[in-house]
Amino acid sequence: MIAQTSTFVGPDVAWFALSPLIVLVAGSLVLLLFGALTPPWPRHAYAAVAVATAVLAGGAAMLQWDDITDSAPSTLVGRALAFDTFAQFVTIAICASLVVVVLITSDHLHREGNDSPEIYALYLVAAAGGVVMASANDLIVLFLGLETLSLAFYVLAASDRRRTASQEAGIKYFILGGFSSAFFLYGIALIYGSVGSTNIGEIVDNFNDFVLVDGSDATLLAGIALLLVGFAFKVAAVPFHVWTPDVYQGAPTPSTALMASIGKVAAVAALVRVLVVALGYYRDDWRPIIWVLAVASVVIGSVLAVVQTNVKRMLAYSSITHAGYILVGLEAAAHHAGESGDRLGPGVPAIAFYLLAYAVIVSGTFGVVALVARRGDGATDLDSFRGLGKRHPALALALTVFLVAQAGVPFTSGFIAKFGVIAAAVDSESYAIAIIAMVASVIGAFLYLRIMVSAWMQDEDEAIAQLEPVTIPWASGIAIGAAAVFTLFVGILPSWLLDAADVTVAFAR
Repeated sequence: MIAQTSTFVGPDVAWFALSPLIVLVAGSLVLLLFGALTPPWPRHAYAAVAVATAVLAGGAAMLQWDDITDSAPSTLVGRALAFDTFAQFVTIAICASLVVVVLITSDHLHREGNDSPEIYALYLVAAAGGVVMASANDLIVLFLGLETLSLAFYVLAASDRRRTASQEAGIKYFILGGFSSAFFLYGIALIYGSVGSTNIGEIVDNFNDFVLVDGSDATLLAGIALLLVGFAFKVAAVPFHVWTPDVYQGAPTPSTALMASIGKVAAVAALVRVLVVALGYYRDDWRPIIWVLAVASVVIGSVLAVVQTNVKRMLAYSSITHAGYILVGLEAAAHHAGESGDRLGPGVPAIAFYLLAYAVIVSGTFGVVALVARRGDGATDLDSFRGLGKRHPALALALTVFLVAQAGVPFTSGFIAKFGVIAAAVDSESYAIAIIAMVASVIGAFLYLRIMVSAWMQDEDEAIAQLEPVTIPWASGIAIGAAAVFTLFVGILPSWLLDAADVTVAFAR
């Protein structure tokens, strides 16, 4: 045993290349350790540490971006993690949305009298799990990142112990999430049994060198199907969306913002890497499934969102619709899956752009909802937004920016994002799915119009007037204002972000 230990040689670890992930983990440990050993910190101090951590991690990802573009994509830690521009782009999107959500959370927790470091530590843990998912070059590593992200979300959904709805959201999310993780893990096992490896690079090499016979192909296809079930749950694609409305409504609003932004960004990024890179050889088998998921999500999400009366449930179904639009881009990328560089087509860059734009938009939207919800986080029905334009025109204007961006109105980042995925579908000659997506966008616009009409054109009723007035603390104001400015700026001058997204097609394996 001693001789075997002495001959063991571990993988080389490029610590600087892992710096975004290390910073996020270190920040969460600092909050937990010093938060437990010291008296309560001043207001916003916990949030300041979390924001600083997210900014440092995002800045480190930008530095890594320069290194990758100057050299070439590579892998880290024994080919377990991919070191490429796609991973760094997603890391930046995660950190950007994390900053917005943390600032909103700081005011929310202070209003609820529950300011503590644990929530922020869970945020950073979830972000670290998302970064691992986005950069995982091995299916087992991907599963570890997925569970890290999911476990943090389960706790966050149930973190408001004074609200029964929060407890209910946490248990529903935990039970259904456990089932989806089981499907996902079983899919990994079947793929490993078919190709003999869980490493994405080795899976691709195996497909290039060997032909599966004697039923192994059927086992692999079953594994791909189970993987898609697990991914569809995390992305909230129809018909695996049933958890989304209840969890979004019951969870504390800032936690909902984190799930809607970081959760979707990380899950989609992992799905793109697994399907487009690892399983490109079987693109003709899984592409029809993505087509069905995309169409079902954009249509059913848009239709069901219109009939809701609670704004958080409206936004939950809206997130399902947006998952469908992202899958439209993935269906377009599927036509060139397994290829490299520019031959991948516009699908992957369109998805990357959509992820960053949507993460900021949805974080800002739930930031407004968190303020309107008031103490107790219960005033989230549509009537609670009546008269918002008269009482707080700046807040209503920011909400309007976010809503028209989600509807895909020009001069917003949402329009560029939707145009990108639909144009990618047209470029791939998937005309039917492009037409369906455009029609669904018109249906979904009615949802956002209902909220805007309530905010600007209806007067506050007596029941809402008796509640405590809506206030706009400075941290939430900065976060919401920055998100709104970013949404408009990217919509008017999108070329710099489009150019960055175009570079994300060089995957490492």
